[in-house]
Amino acid sequence: MTIERSPHDLAPFAVSMGDPAGVGPEIVAKAWAVREAQGLPPFFVIGERRAIEQVWDGPIATISTPDEAVLHFGSALPCLQLDMGGEVTPGEPSADGAQCALHALEIGIGLAKSCAAAGLVTAPVGKTQLYSVGFTHPGQTEFIAERCGIARNNAVMMLAGPTLRVVPVTVHIPLKDVPTTLSIELIRARAKVTAKGLRRNFGIEHPRIAVAGLNPHGGESGNLGREEIDIIAPAVRSLRDEGLDITGPHSPDAMFHGPARENYDAALCMYHDQALIPLKALHFDDGVNMTLGLPIVRTSPDHGTAFGIAGQNIASPGAMIAAIRMAEKAARYRALMETDGCSDIRTGTGVE
Repeated sequence: MTIERSPHDLAPFAVSMGDPAGVGPEIVAKAWAVREAQGLPPFFVIGERRAIEQVWDGPIATISTPDEAVLHFGSALPCLQLDMGGEVTPGEPSADGAQCALHALEIGIGLAKSCAAAGLVTAPVGKTQLYSVGFTHPGQTEFIAERCGIARNNAVMMLAGPTLRVVPVTVHIPLKDVPTTLSIELIRARAKVTAKGLRRNFGIEHPRIAVAGLNPHGGESGNLGREEIDIIAPAVRSLRDEGLDITGPHSPDAMFHGPARENYDAALCMYHDQALIPLKALHFDDGVNMTLGLPIVRTSPDHGTAFGIAGQNIASPGAMIAAIRMAEKAARYRALMETDGCSDIRTGTGVE
């Protein structure tokens, strides 16, 4: 069935359930339950319906196409059903569940690429379980980038909350490997993708980027390390010479208080925890992981599967709600700026 949309409508958003034994089914269902109060756009979940029924007694509508989600969204949570085969037990991950999560992710990427979905929101997966079924990527971000034909270094992870956006230059590597992994070229690449992502997904015409140092106190003129002098500062200078509004390297311990955050639109951080600790300290319940540099919109709650509380009805849907809301805003900003891709169904004009 084909739904006629006005020029201001978006296609529904695809939400991959993640590991069915985690909190994904619960937070997706809870997000749907407050859809009107939160002003959420139509979305549908891809995954095992039984996983939702184990943790929620609300209405569910099985659909076969994304268009059907629009018809049912007002009265039931639309579910594009995948049969995982084995039993579904909250808090007890399995190989069958991991395979279902991977299948849901594959389908969600395909629907977003084909414009049948306005974007993809991914619920958390268990990497240990995914590795057991042959998954070879560091995470969902790298897998999505590959399926979209984007080089790994050109798909950038941004963590965003209402008052802070951060981008780690290096991500899932041991801390001891960070100094040798950093390079002028890597910092330049991350900064350029970040600036473009801020324009495309957030509507920031002239993005401001602040770059963190690696060492305490920014290296103290080389006394605590030379990465700021030899790598970070040259990268910042070259980008500034090319017209980017970028500053740094800044002392990491002085970048994230309120007045400092008013001076930039995103902070470029040298390693995973340097970025995620301030983001989670400020926005633990509404932080969003957005992948920049992709041809599709992709967001995710900034938390894991939480197997330890799955099925107990205590998982907060705040980050899932924020991820869906951010995906909608990004899709609308892209529609305003772009004339290719999915412009026929991404031509909304109202942006907060």
